[in-house]
Amino acid sequence: MKLKNPRVRFAPAPTGMMHLGNIRTALMNYLIAKQKDGTFIMRVEDTDPERNFDPGAVKIMEDLAWLGLDFQEGPGKDGGFGPYFQSERTELYKKKLQEFIDKELVYRCFCTSEELDKKRARQIALKKPPRYDRSCLRLAKEESDTKAESTSFIWRMKMDPEKKLTINDLSHDTVTFDLKHFSDFPITRQNGTVTFMFANFVDDLLMNITCAIRGEDHLSNTAGQAAMYDASGETMPSFWHMPILCNIDGKKLSKRDFGFSLRDLKDSGFLSEAILNYLAIIGGSFKNEIMSLEELSQAIDYDHLPTTGQIKYDVDKLRWVNHKWICRSDSLKITQLCRPYLEESYPTVKDLSDKDLSLIIEHIQKEMITLDDAVQLLAFYFSEPAYLKTVANILVDPLKLSSYKALLRETLEEDTGDLFLSKVKEYVKVAGIKPKEAFSYIRYALTGIPKGPGVGELVEMLGYDISKNRIKKLLDL
Repeated sequence: MKLKNPRVRFAPAPTGMMHLGNIRTALMNYLIAKQKDGTFIMRVEDTDPERNFDPGAVKIMEDLAWLGLDFQEGPGKDGGFGPYFQSERTELYKKKLQEFIDKELVYRCFCTSEELDKKRARQIALKKPPRYDRSCLRLAKEESDTKAESTSFIWRMKMDPEKKLTINDLSHDTVTFDLKHFSDFPITRQNGTVTFMFANFVDDLLMNITCAIRGEDHLSNTAGQAAMYDASGETMPSFWHMPILCNIDGKKLSKRDFGFSLRDLKDSGFLSEAILNYLAIIGGSFKNEIMSLEELSQAIDYDHLPTTGQIKYDVDKLRWVNHKWICRSDSLKITQLCRPYLEESYPTVKDLSDKDLSLIIEHIQKEMITLDDAVQLLAFYFSEPAYLKTVANILVDPLKLSSYKALLRETLEEDTGDLFLSKVKEYVKVAGIKPKEAFSYIRYALTGIPKGPGVGELVEMLGYDISKNRIKKLLDL
């Protein structure tokens, strides 16, 4: 399916925090618009004021900005198709609803929730598909008009059971809906407001959306969208029903799963580049998996998208991607990102300039998986380590430990760290001590951990005087 200059939209509801599912939807809208020279639009579905967690979608837009997903049209960026908040589009919905009423594409339904529940239960008991029985469609117009004067009602879409409608889908190619299998769905509520289904159709239509990107779980209700486009004689957009993100057990990702919320990932030290990179490659196959937004926009082949209904979110793979992004990022940038984590644990960090702190960070950068790893990896730098004699004594062959300790005391008389390390390398060869053991002991003295950065790097970070004092302290243990 060829797409040229597509108009696509990200339409979040401000009823909760941004999570991986809607971030991935926003990302794919952004990438397809970038690759195909299209327009990425943000529209806010804020028609449920009682559940609005984020009035004005302020936090959503802050998150999009942090991720680097800039929209060309939306709140604050009028492209001539606004308003971009559904709560401000009521008159547009009323006008389109009246058109549907005038063309007899819809009918009033007076059934109460209790009546609908009973009908549904009866159909299920009879092993029939639970669909609205169209009882109100059989009311004469005069009877419906009269009843409407005293009884609350909703408007239902009149589906044509004789029709089959086909949509074009980027991952499924074509999908055909036989409308006899679909119920007449509500397009208004009893308070007169329109439903998500109808508002979504009107907004996409009036904003000239040419490709609607949504989750696989919306595939069945796309039949309703198709029916409304067909009934009103409008050109239908293309669709892309993306696979649902599931956890490792195959269940739909939820707030109980780590990393579901963007704020969780930010607080845990994941980079925006890594989050987007991971969400773009998940479920696909790429020769080079570490890519920037620009590279991702060119790498995805929209003519050959996966057809699977779900893909698994693997936090270990996300951590790997994050590690790769930390390694490839500028040290000064990583330093600035690590600073809040370090300052919270080590107040003296505030006295260090970014340049000085960067000289320290660069030594542990390639060991970091997330930004908050810097706190543990640099614990030795900001606080003197505690030693265990039992640990120190097993790092070097016990038969050679005494001679090695004597060697260290002698080499610590050297004037510089470089000379000290040079002498150690020279002496351990003569003494027959394995270099790995020799330097594990020194590293333990400097950091309290036998493994980690090279001893030369550690001496450079701490300075020779502090390094000597720590080694002597371990020798005197």
